[in-house]
Amino acid sequence: VCVCVCRFPPSEHASTGTLLVTDHLNYWGGKRVKPRQERNAEPVFEPATGRVLCQMIPCGAEEVDEAIKSAHSAYLKWSKLSGMERARVMLEAARIIRERRDNIAKLEVINNGKSISEALVDIDVAWQSIEYYAGLAGGLAGQHVQLPGGAFAYTRREPLGVCVGIGAWNYPFQIATWKSAPALACGNAMVFKPSPMTPVTAVILAEIYKEAGVPDGLFNVVQGGAETGSLLCHHPMVAKVTFTGSVPTGKKVMEMSAKGVKQVTLELGGKSPLIIFKDCDFENAVKGALMANFLTQGQVCCNGTRVFVQREIMPQFVEEVVKRTKAIPIGDPLLESTRMGALISKPQLEKVLGYVSQAKKEGAKVLCGGEPYVPSDPKLKGGYFMTPCILDNCRDDMTCVKEEIFGPVMSILPFDTEEEVIRRANNTTFGLASGVFTRDISRAHRVAENLEAGTCFINNYNISPVEVPFGGYKMSGFGRENGQVTLEYFSQLKTVIVEMGDVESVF
Repeated sequence: VCVCVCRFPPSEHASTGTLLVTDHLNYWGGKRVKPRQERNAEPVFEPATGRVLCQMIPCGAEEVDEAIKSAHSAYLKWSKLSGMERARVMLEAARIIRERRDNIAKLEVINNGKSISEALVDIDVAWQSIEYYAGLAGGLAGQHVQLPGGAFAYTRREPLGVCVGIGAWNYPFQIATWKSAPALACGNAMVFKPSPMTPVTAVILAEIYKEAGVPDGLFNVVQGGAETGSLLCHHPMVAKVTFTGSVPTGKKVMEMSAKGVKQVTLELGGKSPLIIFKDCDFENAVKGALMANFLTQGQVCCNGTRVFVQREIMPQFVEEVVKRTKAIPIGDPLLESTRMGALISKPQLEKVLGYVSQAKKEGAKVLCGGEPYVPSDPKLKGGYFMTPCILDNCRDDMTCVKEEIFGPVMSILPFDTEEEVIRRANNTTFGLASGVFTRDISRAHRVAENLEAGTCFINNYNISPVEVPFGGYKMSGFGRENGQVTLEYFSQLKTVIVEMGDVESVF
């Protein structure tokens, strides 16, 4: 069975510029749902061509209410199953995703613009996430505590209820699984709102969960922008909101959720430091810097965009990184040879190019890239491509060093001592990730301890195993995704006290 929201022309396999999205993109009650009204539609683009894929029609109050009520009735059934019963269904969902990875990855590329080689990895991470939490579902347990006089107490780890997931456009399918897998493992239901720019693949996940055997309504998809998000955060039947996106939107989500005292997980932006000491393995450090900056066209929240290089190796490091950055193949993201696709939208491309020209004004030197790029293939003429950019001669107070650019722009800064670079690395309101390249084992762990960030990579960057927690310090957010600890963010603890003797009353 091929679950697909699209129609490719029969004569062609999935190729850039051919997809027509024809089906409804909302999903609740176990089926796709036609929008009530065609009001406030927004065009959804194919970044590689600039072509309109479909219209995104936002859900209004009635539709949001319907989706949440549908999720609540599914939650009542799902939460009564044992962890092992839930695990069986989740493992089946993971199996289906694995089977259809190529098709899902292609749709992701067409709607998001990243290269197919990356999208395939994203889909693998998605099924691994579901498989991982399926494995933990049967182990959800409480404690037994012996009390005086034969009395005892026990705790129960119980689900929260209906959780809302709000996704970002850089990893549309993967984020939908990162949020839904732990939620479902704990016995919750989820209503998921994808980014209005990437509405296409979340509904496929909903269909896969249904096919795997979840009750109708357990994972629902509502489309929309800020207004729909606000309706979800304010809804009285929602127990928790988990959001991935920018700091300003994260603050609003927190504020709206506070009105109903809802639990919140926020995965927000970053301006992460990558520190390269002179005793590093040079080849690995160069590869690490590229991985830290240019995946998904640089549109990654945990990217190590402030690359601090110890002064002694700065010249050769810059030379090698520039050489390899110039060699990155840009173009049709569905070609396996492509390593950099298109940015998500025209406004995003213009914003990133604006940051580059601002950097020049402030005295930074563009060593390569930072310009619009027009691939030779005529069908990609209208795509949102740019050449990956390296900025040298940067200072800590420059805009390009302080603000999250969210594009393929690496700022390189020299440093002299460990103490100095840690101080500079921590001088930011963000704290999502960090990295260090060194052969000195003591230094590696010392630096990791002193960096104020939720993740520190030692001698690597931007790998995201589902087994380990991911999340921010400071204004990069709180709560965690992935790893065992996330089960605590999707469940609550009930204490049960049992008296075996008589009540001792003071009255």
